Amino acid sequence: MITLQDAPLLLARDALTGPRLHLDSSLHRVRTGVYTPRDLWERLPPWERYHLRVIAVRRAWTEPVFALESAAALQSLPLFGKPREIHLLDAGARSWREGDVVVHGSRDERALVTRDGCTMTSELETTVDLCRVLPPAFARAVADRYRRLAGDRVDLGAHARGQAGRRGLRQVDWVQAHANGHAESAGESVSMAVIEWLGYELPEQQVEFRYEGARDRVDMYWRRLRTIGESDGYGKYDASDVAASKAHFVREKLREDRLRRHEGGFIRWDWSDAMQWRPLDAKLSAGGIPVVEARQHGMLATLASNPRSVPRRNRG
Repeated sequence: MITLQDAPLLLARDALTGPRLHLDSSLHRVRTGVYTPRDLWERLPPWERYHLRVIAVRRAWTEPVFALESAAALQSLPLFGKPREIHLLDAGARSWREGDVVVHGSRDERALVTRDGCTMTSELETTVDLCRVLPPAFARAVADRYRRLAGDRVDLGAHARGQAGRRGLRQVDWVQAHANGHAESAGESVSMAVIEWLGYELPEQQVEFRYEGARDRVDMYWRRLRTIGESDGYGKYDASDVAASKAHFVREKLREDRLRRHEGGFIRWDWSDAMQWRPLDAKLSAGGIPVVEARQHGMLATLASNPRSVPRRNRG
């Protein structure tokens, strides 16, 4: 993760670099008056570009307090796509906007933390805030990650009700009932939500096997069927490192073959399968996972878009 100290940013207001930065074609404008090397920017995935935008605001603004996705970017909580805006908190009640920066007024006394020179809402506050506004599967992923990192079983719904805002309380309650902190990735959290909404029998999570002198932990396991489920997603390995990618796939092939020799079935899917849900539905059905509940079409429809992020077709 890029930190405030090592972020490769140049500011136009700096006397030594400033006046002609906008004329340098090797630089990308992160925001007004803030630039970074273009080749670096083009290599970054969307969530790292957003992280750099957040740090650019910290460099350009006086003592900003980050909230929502902007705090999440600084706290190792998951981001989804490319968030549209930078979010700041203001102790006053007035909310306002300047370009892509939204300043949220708050009447609540919010718990804040400062790390690497950046002040932000605490992980708990950030999690509850995002659980109010994100699509539900993403909200669950944030809460799962928070609980896994913090080991905190605080009642998210009760915490939300201690704040002045009433927005999204039903969704926070839903997240409270479903997020358990077992998932090791956002893809796994989203997949668990989709499996439930499709009506399939729910698996156990993070089950460990010991076969042939090896210890293997799997994402999901339907014990009655002896069927393993694996959710592949971004972040499990660095695709830009060819040697590391090859080693990862070799290890994964050996692991999968070992598990197949001892268990009854193996179903593998990726992020796109879960988000589009029909491919995951087809794979679960082909794998013999039984349907035990009615399909929740309304919840499945929430996977179609994330209004808080730029659509995939708009790249920048």
